[in-house]
Amino acid sequence: MSHSERKGARFRIGKPAITPAAQAALDESGIQAVLLLARHVNCDWGYLSVEDLAANELALLTGKRLLSSYDLPDGPRRVWIITEADRSVTTILLPEEY
Repeated sequence: MSHSERKGARFRIGKPAITPAAQAALDESGIQAVLLLARHVNCDWGYLSVEDLAANELALLTGKRLLSSYDLPDGPRRVWIITEADRSVTTILLPEEY
């Protein structure tokens, strides 16, 4: 079973990717990327506005881009996870890298 086909997933994530800066931030925070990917693929979008939450729900139905945002425990930093509209890749990155 691939990463994109785990039981309970509501969408395919395609190929997982992470930027070096996001990996460093997760390492410093002691958070494993796979745990955040599991939240993302199970539609736990983290800290998003009402508008972004609604956009994700619509994107599940219409095949648009999906976004999650997770706060890191060591300060005002966060990481984003973006699954592309074609579901070919899911990238973990810092917001300033978008």
